[in-house]
Amino acid sequence: MSNSHAMRPPSGGAWVAAVAWAALPVITCGLATPFSIGFAAVWLRSVVQGVAAFLYLLCISVFVAVTANYDDFDLVPEPASTVITIALMISWIGGAIHSGILVPHMVRRRQPVHSLPTRPAHHHRAPTMPPSPMTPHFVGHYQVLQTLGRGGQGSVYLAAAPNGARVAVKVLHELGNETARQRFLREVEAAQRVATFSTARVLDVNISGPHAYIVSEYIEGPSLEQLVKRYGPRDADSLTRLALSTAGALAAIHKAGIVHRDFKPSNILIGADGPRVIDFGIARALDQVTVTMGKMVGTPPYMSPEQLSGQPVGPASDVFSWAVTMLFAATGRPAFGEDSVPAVFNRVLTVHPDLSPLPPSLRRIVGACLDKSAENRPSASDVMLAIVH
Repeated sequence: MSNSHAMRPPSGGAWVAAVAWAALPVITCGLATPFSIGFAAVWLRSVVQGVAAFLYLLCISVFVAVTANYDDFDLVPEPASTVITIALMISWIGGAIHSGILVPHMVRRRQPVHSLPTRPAHHHRAPTMPPSPMTPHFVGHYQVLQTLGRGGQGSVYLAAAPNGARVAVKVLHELGNETARQRFLREVEAAQRVATFSTARVLDVNISGPHAYIVSEYIEGPSLEQLVKRYGPRDADSLTRLALSTAGALAAIHKAGIVHRDFKPSNILIGADGPRVIDFGIARALDQVTVTMGKMVGTPPYMSPEQLSGQPVGPASDVFSWAVTMLFAATGRPAFGEDSVPAVFNRVLTVHPDLSPLPPSLRRIVGACLDKSAENRPSASDVMLAIVH
């Protein structure tokens, strides 16, 4: 899932400032009208307001030019006296009314602030999907803005929350019966307890209606998969930072009692302040549903031996997937290939990949994480310590 800019509701201070701005034409007898409306033209980016500011300036210029030639206004002859009086009234009274009308627009046209963590893309914006007739206008009370992606689990949308904040909404294709929905709800509620460093915060979940959905921070930026495919393998320093931050994310996820089960490059988003792990907290609930339907949760090149062999899956499985992901970041290709599924499965279960593309500081710990036996692998917390020592 991916972030965006959020818009705060107008504050009391914003309204006070806008009203004070609107009062300038009255206080200055219309002399400040061209400048106040000119400011509105810039603030609102409005050509119409710019034209209006020019007309007000013309009126004031005529008034000032004529009155400057006379010591007393009563000495101004007709019809010049009538013309400049009308010009002054247009700028004075007209400007006051005009400014009053613009007050709400001036308040609402505000710069975005980061009420939710946002990520200006420093490499490129994550691609979006073309609009589809099936794209909903609303998911719950979240207004859909565009489609971010579609996959086996569901569709991900960029949406606007009721407060204007942009969020990522993942609508799941199927959750089966009510028991599965309740299990899903419990898993996501656990995910909401995960520490938010290096993860995309889970904001909301809903299991009522035709489709269940989960709402998280919108992280603006490419996934690790997109980044590597576009710019190539990461260098040693980038790999070390990536390894440390993602291992920390897994440690936080595991501390909350959650197993990710689908850790892979496309589930790591590269935001402005570093990598963020997404889609944790839903795989276990989906696993219980899809197994009975003959489907598989996970991505074969990044699955652990215990996932493939049907053994119990715990945090050690995520550690294995983390190591495979680090090798992808170092080489630009999955460590166990991506050809036929049986061939990939065989390599995951029997082959020990080449670790030489990794920086020397990471080879030992990544190798330990790739142990075929789950009980021999270090924890995510141990991985963090090994990287910094």
